[in-house]
Amino acid sequence: MRFASYAEALRWLETHVDYERIAPNRQPVPTLQPIRDTLAQFAEPQGDYPTIHVTGTNGKGTTTTIISALLEATGLRVGTFTSPDLHAINERIAVNATPIDDESLIGVFERLSDVETVTGIVLTRFELLTVAALLHFSDEGIDVGVIEVGMGGTWDSTNVIDADVSVLTNVDLDHTAVLGLTVGAIALDKVGIFRPDGIAIVATTNAIVVEIAQRRAQELGATLWLLGDTFELEENELALGGRAITLKTPFDHYDEVLVSLHGIHQGVNAATAVVAAEAFLGRALGEAVVTSTLANTQMPGRMEVIARNPMIVVDGAHNPAGVRALVATLDGAFDVRGERRCVIGMLTGRDIDDMVTPLVGAGFSEFHCCAPHSPRAMPVGEVADALRRHGAVAFEHPSAKAALAHARERSTDDDLIVVAGSLYVVAEVRGEVLHVASRHTS
Repeated sequence: MRFASYAEALRWLETHVDYERIAPNRQPVPTLQPIRDTLAQFAEPQGDYPTIHVTGTNGKGTTTTIISALLEATGLRVGTFTSPDLHAINERIAVNATPIDDESLIGVFERLSDVETVTGIVLTRFELLTVAALLHFSDEGIDVGVIEVGMGGTWDSTNVIDADVSVLTNVDLDHTAVLGLTVGAIALDKVGIFRPDGIAIVATTNAIVVEIAQRRAQELGATLWLLGDTFELEENELALGGRAITLKTPFDHYDEVLVSLHGIHQGVNAATAVVAAEAFLGRALGEAVVTSTLANTQMPGRMEVIARNPMIVVDGAHNPAGVRALVATLDGAFDVRGERRCVIGMLTGRDIDDMVTPLVGAGFSEFHCCAPHSPRAMPVGEVADALRRHGAVAFEHPSAKAALAHARERSTDDDLIVVAGSLYVVAEVRGEVLHVASRHTS
């Protein structure tokens, strides 16, 4: 099929099941066979380059992005696949940090459409984007692909790659309807990305997760690198503009390196990325690469300051662990003398009390509630009622844009507005403040 425009290509993509917008229910017998069969039609492009695979409940997007930046700084041509995007599908598929251009994306979708017609295999939206990324990276002749898992590990669409290095950032309760009701069950799913004879990096000291990772690595004959054992984050301190970390890796020692991201968790993510890049290279990155890359790291939508007077910070915290990290970061990270307000919207599938309790305890004077632009949006009233049950002042708004406008009206130049709860809300607010138009079809 030929597409006359970018918009037409996106409309074709949107005809496919989208489990990012509609809560997934894992089928009784999950399988990667449809995506494997589709890739076979393209002569297995995922085998044309080595890969690093990144999973985890939180931090996997940041870790993926930093790994790519570190490897690019060594002179490699790096393909990066991340999700979700904020303003355009193109953001998910990048080579040396440059998103795929419209013409190339249209071309890849046309090839996917042709194969779908010939084989009768209809993939989900995320599966199509995964194949699109793997195809584009092959076309571009990359030296390494850094691939972020969409959800879980074992049955995620990205698990068709055979990674040289696998990374597990952490495990907490999220997507429990699909991945399992306990940390142990979720960890079992995530370690499914480990590979025989590969290096598996685990960046959490949670005893349950470590035990499961050790057992899986032993079964496969994989080499396991553990935080606090194989590598150590010796210091992770608040610094002007982010964090200062001191890191010991199997290859080198990096002392008081600035990470230009806010939050203790971002210090861990940066350290994990350094270790993963070195595991892939089999050598030290060197002080110049590490210090320059970490000092210039940017993560849109993750503890990102997008305005001042009043200060507006957007953060994609969308599960209880993410919210706790957000709250822990607020104290000390930003010099704000006035009041705190929060613009918040959530998706269904999370424990609402676990989400709002840390926020209420963080000293916000009021909450401006809205519904994310998603079929999975939690009704505004439910969010507001939960906040009120915990003693908070909560306003209800028809959109994130309206919630932000009201919060701004009630704020002085010395105040702080935090936007959180869903990346859909973050994207809408970020687009409004920075004047970035959404290129999504809906």
